[in-house]
Amino acid sequence: MTGDYAGGALSQVADMVTDVHSFLADIWYLLLGVILMLYVITDGFDLGVGVLSLFERDEDRRTEMMAGMSGVRDANEIWLVLFGGALFGAFPVVYSVTLQALTVPIGAMLLGLILRSIAFEFRARARHKRIWTLLFGGGSLTAALAQGCALGAVIGGLPVAGGQFTGNLWSWLSPFSSVVAVGVAAGYALLGGTYLIIKTRAGLQLSSRRRSRVAAWIMFSAAVFVSVATPMSHEYVANRWFSIPQLLFLAPLAAAALGAFVMLMRALERGCEVSPFVWTLAIFVTSFVGLADSLYPYLVPSAFTVAEAASSSATLVFMLVGIGMLIPVMLVYNGYQYLVFGGRIFQRTRNDLRRLEPGKESE
Repeated sequence: MTGDYAGGALSQVADMVTDVHSFLADIWYLLLGVILMLYVITDGFDLGVGVLSLFERDEDRRTEMMAGMSGVRDANEIWLVLFGGALFGAFPVVYSVTLQALTVPIGAMLLGLILRSIAFEFRARARHKRIWTLLFGGGSLTAALAQGCALGAVIGGLPVAGGQFTGNLWSWLSPFSSVVAVGVAAGYALLGGTYLIIKTRAGLQLSSRRRSRVAAWIMFSAAVFVSVATPMSHEYVANRWFSIPQLLFLAPLAAAALGAFVMLMRALERGCEVSPFVWTLAIFVTSFVGLADSLYPYLVPSAFTVAEAASSSATLVFMLVGIGMLIPVMLVYNGYQYLVFGGRIFQRTRNDLRRLEPGKESE
């Protein structure tokens, strides 16, 4: 009897430890999602403006587009750095496998981010700006497509067996990941276009409105494809989508995303300035929450669940305290930055625009 009682007590303690670990892992799944969403929103419009600059022929307008990012561009990418560090600490096995599986797209993304940063700074002092403008736009497009390919590869499923990546250097490339890449690039362009609608006036605002419509339809088409293909690729996703009570949560999210798209197109048609950006954010947030809920409990579909991939409970608590103190500071800093540089850029002379370029604020 005593042995049975002791065994039962130990079993209860083990269950409690497992429950605590699962709870902490879920907290980090949620926290990583928030960090990634903050990066997509902040650096997304930044990359989107760079993509749209490739379609602008007037050099003064390009200068105006890039001036709209001056002062906020550098801080946006800190969320990507934080996401990488948090993923490494909270889910090291996922970090290891995805880094190995996504070597090419991650390398292309870093190259694109480096190129666009160099081009942004050098263009301010260059006599012939076109080459730097193209490098800035090309780097932005490369980074956006690379991020989309990485996301598509993870959603589509990576070849993993026994906790090890079993594919090759190009396992990430597929028709599915290619469509997701186009959708992500179009989504960033939509964010950038609606951001420019707020920041500019006259001709550049009109062209940004037109390009936002095109980007919105491309993004919508890619989203429809992903919504159809994902449950067909993963049975557990289909089960979550079409089972009760999960359907009661996901169906309103899908309706909200569709409603936000309709309101976005209506706002663009009516010539609104702020609401297109707001509705675009609503599309991104609802879509992101729906995707995260659809993939749960997997971090890498059919390979690693959240609880299986998580670090020890002590590590998760230690990181939660450290990053929990860091995130509010970053949010306040980002918010203050957007408040300071939140003015509109419009109707400026050529010399005014050049003074707004990075490195020339004090001249």
